[in-house]
Amino acid sequence: MSPYLAEFLGTALLILLGNGVVANVVLHKTKGNNSGWIVITTGWALAVYIGVVLAGPYSGAHLNPAVTLSLALAGKFEWSNVPMFIAVQMLGAMLGTFLVWYNYKDHLDETQEGGLQRAVFCTEPAIRKPFRNFVCEATGTFVLLFTIFYFTNAEIGPDKTPVGLGSLGAVPVAFLVWSIGLSLGGTTGYAINPARDLGPRIMHAILPIKGKEHSDWGYAWVPVAGPLAGGALAAALYLLIK
Repeated sequence: MSPYLAEFLGTALLILLGNGVVANVVLHKTKGNNSGWIVITTGWALAVYIGVVLAGPYSGAHLNPAVTLSLALAGKFEWSNVPMFIAVQMLGAMLGTFLVWYNYKDHLDETQEGGLQRAVFCTEPAIRKPFRNFVCEATGTFVLLFTIFYFTNAEIGPDKTPVGLGSLGAVPVAFLVWSIGLSLGGTTGYAINPARDLGPRIMHAILPIKGKEHSDWGYAWVPVAGPLAGGALAAALYLLIK
């Protein structure tokens, strides 16, 4: 499998299962309705595990533009591959979102609250203070990336793809994302991944959803800029102290 296809499919599965658990918890008349934050964070952690297992042997399982950018900044990934990796991550996120929409369409139609519908697609803060929300997203992504650097430190492939992430790192990365969600996710919903938020937000805007509200584009910059900033900071600190 090519690295680009692996990133596309891995990100699609990540979003299908990650946003799928959100749909199961927040939408009306599902089997998992109101099952809570522990279910959401656990589902997202397992979604990361599945995505990493699939894509890891072929691409290093970035599945996240912040990961791709940070690894490139740290010299662990070729800059020439960055644009295509980010493009296929976005497309994969959009495909995964489409599948969530199709599977849960009846439940989206049964859910009258536009905010709950939107939550299936993208994040929003519990308390809207954009600068602090930005810092929260940056903090969570910093923890993600700074730890990932040490998962992959000794295993860099000939094309600077972190080959260890898929095999050695699938379980640790899942626990890492679970920890971030449990400890830091309550403020913004822990996007910690620009593709995870922006791709589904675009799909929310274009898919037919009964009673749909706006896609909250005024907030959309936070879960893009925050993770990119946090990842860049992690790369800078890693290079400073390694």
